[in-house]
This record gives sequence, C-alpha cells and structure tokens, in this order.
Amino acid sequence: MSLADALAAIGPGELTEDTLHLHVFPLFSKTLAAPGIYLANHSLGRPLNQTEEDLREGFHLWQTSLGAAWGPWLEEEHAHRTRLAQLIGASRSHCIVPKTSAGQGLRTVLNALPGIPRVVSTTGEFDSIDVILKQYAALGRIALQFVSCEVAEGGINLSQLMQKIHDGVDLVVISQVMFMTGQVVPDLDLLAEHCHKAGARLLVDAYHAVGVFSIDVARMKADFMIGGSYKYLRGGPGAAFLYISPDALSSGLKPIDIGWFAKDQPFLYDRPDPPRFAHGGDAFLESTPPILTYYQARAGQQFALHLGVTRIRAYCIDRLSRLKRYLADVGIAAEGADDSHGGFLTIENTAAVSLAGTLERSGITTDARGNRLRLSPDYLTSDSALREVATTLASISAAV
Repeated sequence: MSLADALAAIGPGELTEDTLHLHVFPLFSKTLAAPGIYLANHSLGRPLNQTEEDLREGFHLWQTSLGAAWGPWLEEEHAHRTRLAQLIGASRSHCIVPKTSAGQGLRTVLNALPGIPRVVSTTGEFDSIDVILKQYAALGRIALQFVSCEVAEGGINLSQLMQKIHDGVDLVVISQVMFMTGQVVPDLDLLAEHCHKAGARLLVDAYHAVGVFSIDVARMKADFMIGGSYKYLRGGPGAAFLYISPDALSSGLKPIDIGWFAKDQPFLYDRPDPPRFAHGGDAFLESTPPILTYYQARAGQQFALHLGVTRIRAYCIDRLSRLKRYLADVGIAAEGADDSHGGFLTIENTAAVSLAGTLERSGITTDARGNRLRLSPDYLTSDSALREVATTLASISAAV
C-alpha cells in the first residue's frame, strides 16, 4: 500500500494501536524488522520505506537526465521548503532557507548581523549552539553572555534572560524544547515581544519541537528559527533549515553565507558588481544545493503533515504516559509526558551513560545526556514493548 493510500485509510479521529498496526507499521516494515526496542526517536528518527524510493527517484533523475535533472530537482527543493513552512506555520515558503545543519543556520544569522552583536543564550542549549557561540565570542565576533533558565525544582524561569534583554542585547538564542531535560520553554511569543521592544531579535532552536507539537512561528513572532528533519520528521541527517521572518528579511540584513543560488536569476550567469540578489529568503541561498537531501526528507514530512502533528502528539503523550506509569510501578521516577515537556521522558541518574549502554546490550536503544537517560517511544512503539522496558530497567537497577 502506498503512503497516500495508507494515510487515507486511517481516517480522522484519535489514533489507536490497532489502527497503527494495520495501516502505519507496514510503512516502516524495513526498519521495524530490526531486533530490539527503539526508544531513541528523539535522536535519530526511523525512516519510512518510502524514503528509499524517494531517494532512488532523485538519483534516477541524475543518472538518466544529467543536467536536465535540474528542472525537477529545483521543483523538489521548492516542495521541501513549502512542506517545512507548513510544519512550522510560516506564511511564505521562501522564508525557509534549506541548511545541512541547524548550526549552519545559526552561523548564517550571526554573520548577517552588523558590527559585534551582543548575544545572550542559555546554559541549556545543544552542544552545536553552545560551541558555535563560544567560538564566535573567543574570536571577538560577538559579545556573549549565558544565563540559566532551568530551575532545580523543574520548569523554566526566564527572569535572568529578561533582565539581560532589558540591559541591552541584539540577539537572543534559546531552544523551544531543552534537549537534555525535554522541558518546553513557555511564552516564546511574549519573549519575542520583549525582545522587539528592546530592539533585539529572537532566534528559536526548534529541533526538539518540529514534528512533536504544532508550531506557529508567525504567531510566535520569532525573527529566526532553526531546526531539522533528523529526529521527529524522520528525514535523516542533512535536512535542516533556517527560517527568517518577513520582517527580518526586509530589515536590511546582509548575508555572507551565500553562493550563486542567492543571485537574481542564477542560471543567467551575470556577474554584476555589487551582486544582485534574489528576493526574500532566496537571497540567503548558498552554492549548489544537496538536492538528494530534499528527497530523503520528503516522506517523513508528508507523513507528519497528512497524519497531523496534533494527532501524533496526542498519541505520543499516551505512549509516554504509559511508560512513565509502568516505570513508577517498579519504583523508577521519570519526568515528562505532559504539556511542559517535549517528545521524550528523562530519568535522572548519575550513571545515565552507563545505564544507556547496559540497556543497549539488553536490546533496548535509548541514550543519555549528562545525568539524564532519555527515552522516546513513538507511534511505532507497542504497549508490550513499554512494559518490557520498565521491567528491564527495574532488573538493571536492582542489580546495581
């Protein structure tokens, strides 16, 4: 059954395990054939069978059409940008600039800001964001400050960040969902408003939010958003993006991370000095793009759009809640499975890294960040698998 036919057969309404077994599991039969229980969906998402066919389509164009492949290839790039715009609630597809990593998107923004920008971020950002900001600061490219926003008793407190904005900054960089704890940063629309009143811009790292719950970046009023398809959109590595709001695009930013695709009518090969750039987000395009990445990301994006992120979120909350309950039944406390957290549970444990390794040897794939074990069931995870995870964790804990 094709992807479109399977999604049509599901129909509207709440998702159930029986319905997913019947219509969705076959779409993932190749990856589901692997042994074990996979709970690292928050890290590398499992691909659909269709992804292999989509990649073959893009490659076949190269193989059989050579230079003539650029017509359909660029159509696929446009479709890729359009799907991402729909997934984050962007008003225009050209506001989406394809990137190979979220970090590349951050660097594009930093390089487009004038002077030595004053940047404030949080201590809870992912390693790529952290190391990029620190290196820019070390080289004198930005003036950088970090604040803590995650409080010991759980939750997010933005008071220190708000004070820094009040004192004067040019760019605020913050995640929508914290990668280590899974905590959701609330009221990003109010944070954006606070930034704009103070003359600052807001960049949101939405990597752990895209595909997890509905995003409306236009309502949020973020100036920039970075993210990608590696995790919940099941698009593999390399299919990341930078969103630039219409207001930011019209504000006079001067992009440096560019190439010939940023030119107005690049295939005319005109070389005016100074260069003439395309309109909107196209002025931020770079050199010859990694076309096959767009084919690679297609099926996962289509799946999320057709099934609906809201329905996916509701079902994944059910999976997370069940796992949290089964863990509690065997005396293991976990955080998550509510509106204040993203797509995974965490278990705080000083030996989280070794615990993840022990689970892997037991046939259960998780991961650890710092002192937190991360577990992310999804709509491919059965209730029986969740019970087995809890039982196995209890046995491992008892043996320590």
